[in-house]
Amino acid sequence: MSRVVGVRFRRAGKIYFFDPGNLELKFGHRVIVETSRGLELGEVVQESKEVDDHEIVPPLRVVRRLATEADFKQLNDNRKKEAEALIVCQEKIEKHHLDMKLVDVEYTFDHNKLIFYFTAEGRVDFRELVKDLAAVFRTRIELRQIGVRDEAKMLGGMGPCGRGLCCSTFLEDFEPVSIRMAKDQNLSLNPTKISGICGRLMCCLRYEIEHYEFAREDSPSPGDQVMTSQGDGRVISYNYVKKSVLVKLTDSSKQQEFPVEEVDRKT
Repeated sequence: MSRVVGVRFRRAGKIYFFDPGNLELKFGHRVIVETSRGLELGEVVQESKEVDDHEIVPPLRVVRRLATEADFKQLNDNRKKEAEALIVCQEKIEKHHLDMKLVDVEYTFDHNKLIFYFTAEGRVDFRELVKDLAAVFRTRIELRQIGVRDEAKMLGGMGPCGRGLCCSTFLEDFEPVSIRMAKDQNLSLNPTKISGICGRLMCCLRYEIEHYEFAREDSPSPGDQVMTSQGDGRVISYNYVKKSVLVKLTDSSKQQEFPVEEVDRKT
């Protein structure tokens, strides 16, 4: 077991464990930590706790110190320089006629590296672009290709529900989403209805899928022959929210809705 605190560097970003050392860190404290990219300023989102060693990705680095006013000033200066770097990089992309979309720019806290995030349909030969950017900014340059879901997470926006995108507000990781999830919830399979602004299936399709899977285990499925208080029939559809089934009665050919507990499957 090791004593750790959870630190996050971006909103809705992953949480990384660090050794708090002798510091008494509380939720919301801003701290300076050493990462594989160099020094970074992060926020404590999980207070000191004991975790199993297998939950830790080695090496477990120690929190350097609490952030100071000078650190916050440097962070603000970095943000201003990132905005300028974004403009310069876009001009260089157009100069080299590269088929890529620039998404975001990030300076590491200690100015050790300047990272440009972009999307593209395929591989991009950006070697000349890197040379130009290195000559302008005189620091290490990294161009990192990301997917459209990562782009939405970085840029944010509003979903069709009218709220901020889940990925940019609280989701730490992307989990697999399949068209089967939409089918199991009796949702429209119209791509415009079940796709997010990233063009991929909406992450929220998986939020309630466990409920639907649990409800389906002991419930009749469409096509099953059943017995009801009004006679035998065949299940047309299942309403997971109301926990009812729509049955086409054999004798009258009428369709009638029954609570699922009032329907027995014929064996």
